Amino acid sequence: MSHSICLHNGTVFTGFATMESCSVLVEDGRITDVFSERRFSQKHFGNGGVRIIDVGGAFISPGLIDTHIHGFGGFGTDDSLYQVGGGIDGTEAIIEMSRLLVKYGVTAFNPTLYPAPEQLLPGAVSKAAAAIGREPGAKIMGLHLEGPFISPKKLGVQRPESVSPVDLQYMERLMNAAGGHIVNMTVAPEIKHMRDLALFCVRMGIVLQAGHTDAEYENMVEGMQAGILHTTHLFNAMSRLDHRNPNAVGAVLTHPEMSCEIIADGAHVHPDLFKLLQRTKPIDKIVLITDGLRPTAQETGPFFANGEEVVFHDGLFHRGADDIIAGSGLTMIRGVQNLVNFGFSLEDAVKTASSNPASIMRYTRKGSIVPGMDADITVFDKNYSILATMVGGELRFSVF
Repeated sequence: MSHSICLHNGTVFTGFATMESCSVLVEDGRITDVFSERRFSQKHFGNGGVRIIDVGGAFISPGLIDTHIHGFGGFGTDDSLYQVGGGIDGTEAIIEMSRLLVKYGVTAFNPTLYPAPEQLLPGAVSKAAAAIGREPGAKIMGLHLEGPFISPKKLGVQRPESVSPVDLQYMERLMNAAGGHIVNMTVAPEIKHMRDLALFCVRMGIVLQAGHTDAEYENMVEGMQAGILHTTHLFNAMSRLDHRNPNAVGAVLTHPEMSCEIIADGAHVHPDLFKLLQRTKPIDKIVLITDGLRPTAQETGPFFANGEEVVFHDGLFHRGADDIIAGSGLTMIRGVQNLVNFGFSLEDAVKTASSNPASIMRYTRKGSIVPGMDADITVFDKNYSILATMVGGELRFSVF
């Protein structure tokens, strides 16, 4: 049951403005008022049924939303496929991710599945979708499928046997396995018959992302015309900018209508490229993600991801067998801090982690702190330590 809570004496990032010395009132799971400290002193909270929390000048932001995350704390979206490292049932693993993520300020996430062989992937999708509605912490908004319709030339650590040519019947099986809960999907725009797939997915309300792609510039433009308007981890696992053929990277940078994910760990993408990104992309088109792997925040090894052992060095998880980059150990709040270090204002950094993913994924009641919105709120201090995480008006984590 939701309670009435007033977060008092903080700097509020509303999603479109910054308000200093403000309070946020939450009732019945929704934000009902945002007001100044002067108005706070004049407020009457009835019979004392409102819990007042003095945040001591900390930052009050919309809840952080991670739309690309494979695992956390030793639990992964692939635990139903690979029983390694003490893995548990895939559904329970994602429930555990939900429980742990709120400690790091995340209020909503899209569990992201690597592709798997066709006989296995629908089952993994079904297991993941079964966690929806059972969350003890961060809310599962739906699934992100990172494939299987991607380029075999830009696999990263994806397994070659998991990649598939476009197959609409296969796509329908995945949709049915997810119970309609596929929110976003990574595809390679250059693959044969991709337009048919894209138009189908757009009709189903799926946000399509160009990624793991060897697309030339013309392929990207054709994909945009078919509704592929978001990008998976810009610069990583995609055809590079060339002065004679802008390719995938060039298309994203030159077309303002294209939005993009970015991994702000300082290792996947050089910090100075964030300056270029700020100059070329509207701020509301940049989405911070972690691409976090199963061992992120896991205290002791061995560490596994996508069924294979990984090791952490140089700021990244690498596949143990061949040292190929497997993914990040980033958290969302650390990504916000890094963006500030890379030259973003704190307000803009928070937008990339909250209001921007909410807008691009069409989460209409999330991503901003204004009356009527869901009370998904993250409170953090100047050291980027999480002080409180509220999901649907309930404090799921708090030091107060």
